Amino acid sequence: MDLQKEAENEQQENTHSTTEIKVNENKLNTYIEKLKLEQNLPMGVLAGLLASLVGGLLWAAITIITEYQIGYMAIAVGFIVGYGVRYMGKGLDQIYGVIGAFFALLGCLLGNFFSIVGFAANEMEMGYMETLNYIDYAVIPEVMGETFSPIDLLFYGIAIYEGYKFAFRPITEEEILEHATDKVISNSDPA
Repeated sequence: MDLQKEAENEQQENTHSTTEIKVNENKLNTYIEKLKLEQNLPMGVLAGLLASLVGGLLWAAITIITEYQIGYMAIAVGFIVGYGVRYMGKGLDQIYGVIGAFFALLGCLLGNFFSIVGFAANEMEMGYMETLNYIDYAVIPEVMGETFSPIDLLFYGIAIYEGYKFAFRPITEEEILEHATDKVISNSDPA
């Protein structure tokens, strides 16, 4: 039996077999159209909003605990928002990136706002929700301006970029191979 297997293996080695994989543009376009039907803009917006709130709250909590504003939190907010929009929205269209960018910026601003509220609550020895009721919202832009530094622009820019970039549903190479290729197998015997 071992001799028979050896003979078969030798025969396979002597036979040249090539597999050529070509992307079929029609199949690819059909697959992309199918994916576009799965897009869910309302869920993408909702995910972006919720992720910006969660990101802003995390930013504020870390800022209040450390008593230091860490600019890298903006990067985390952009990442969280972008992936939230991607996961729930399943978007391929540009609007999903715009949504991700917008909510990433909103999350950064909320992080700064919640930090101000947290510091005010600690200073006045009040609860956070109670502080929200008593805070003078007219002075918030002024206070946020006082705490702003030019480096914040860099971190906000990175957050916006990440919110945009990570908001899109990727199409993997494996998906393309599975749904949009033609496989051509050619066998040629040695001369």
